[in-house]
Amino acid sequence: MFRSGAFLAEHLGDLCESQVQPNGVDLTLGAVFEQESVGRIERGGKTIGDRRELESDDDGLYHLEPGGYVVQYAERIAIPEEHVGFLYPRSSLLRNSCMLDTAIWDAGYEGRGEGLLEVHHEIELQQGARIAQLTLAAADHEGTYDGSYQRENL
Repeated sequence: MFRSGAFLAEHLGDLCESQVQPNGVDLTLGAVFEQESVGRIERGGKTIGDRRELESDDDGLYHLEPGGYVVQYAERIAIPEEHVGFLYPRSSLLRNSCMLDTAIWDAGYEGRGEGLLEVHHEIELQQGARIAQLTLAAADHEGTYDGSYQRENL
């Protein structure tokens, strides 16, 4: 069963009323990064490539050319026990030839998550703009998340 946006908002705290949707909570753009060096994923570990944070203009706008960017969400996320978080792009991104690739957030995850923004046509995104919707589903689980991304970007 998926939880309501109001339930999720109770667990996230500092949100604008416009971010609370019937079936989830909108996450906003915190920062945009461009990867500058090679990453590596192996059977026994991983290395994240170096990144450079892009600067926005005086209005907080990022002017993005086609390509791949790592976006960081502004909100601090805390996935409650007995739940799993799913993040989806807002349709406004899709309608502007952009896609947001995301991953599952396990029970117990806490941090300011990141996603991969695929830009297929140049776009301007303003810091604080709503770019994704987080939903929660009730889920059985064995333990809680304790991986290397726990408390990321906090």
